[in-house]
Amino acid sequence: MDRLKGKVAMVVGAGSIGPGWGNGKATAATFAREGAKVFCVDRNGAAAEETVGIITAEGGKAAAFTADVSRAADVEAMVAACLKTYGRIDVLDNNVGIAEMGCVVKVTEEEWDRVFAVNLKSAFLSMKHVIPVMARQGGGSIINISSIASIRHLGISYVTYATTKAAMNQMTRTTAVEYAPQHIRVNAILPGLMKTPMVEHSAGLAASYAKGDVEAMWRARDAQVPMGHMGEAWDVANAALFLASDESKYITGIELVVDGGITCKVS
Repeated sequence: MDRLKGKVAMVVGAGSIGPGWGNGKATAATFAREGAKVFCVDRNGAAAEETVGIITAEGGKAAAFTADVSRAADVEAMVAACLKTYGRIDVLDNNVGIAEMGCVVKVTEEEWDRVFAVNLKSAFLSMKHVIPVMARQGGGSIINISSIASIRHLGISYVTYATTKAAMNQMTRTTAVEYAPQHIRVNAILPGLMKTPMVEHSAGLAASYAKGDVEAMWRARDAQVPMGHMGEAWDVANAALFLASDESKYITGIELVVDGGITCKVS
């Protein structure tokens, strides 16, 4: 239960869009259960506070911070606040993502720019301001939450989401190589079809799968997976725990697929 003992972990996107466990919320709780002090960042301050409340009720240590991480000033303030609170940053988990439905012909320029700002620019800014901190400390672990949509077409048209996540993969690789000499590891997790509040509250996904019927969408997504069911937020959290811990100290630049085997299929 002490795999992250003595570490400070910043989880960006630590709240949840609705009841239940999203990837960021589960990751923050998992990190805390393994001994980390967790700095919980979310655009929704109440959601971040809820996660902190869960952690502290279990005896863990956590603090909440409200930020729009697509804005440089917010990211600078976020990093400064974490350092003021805990004095260091050992782990950065970038867990922010939105999706706009549509192909290149149908998606609007405004939608394109918004998804790129939230999904990709946020991770760029977070790494930009956290890496110098880790370099001064002598190392750290950065985990970028991508998606199997970055390497496969899943039958759903959301080019903005897929493209930003593919770009995140390459940003992860190049940054991993550039900062390996400073003992900063940078890895990506590619979740597959997950049963999370973000998916449940995405009207576009439900419409694409099952004409708005959420329960029918769940059944359709389960059927796509070789294991016969979707993953859950804890599957992503446990993968992140491995990459955050010293157990993965010789691993950098990878794309860890967590998908129940779906990307092994031809179609």
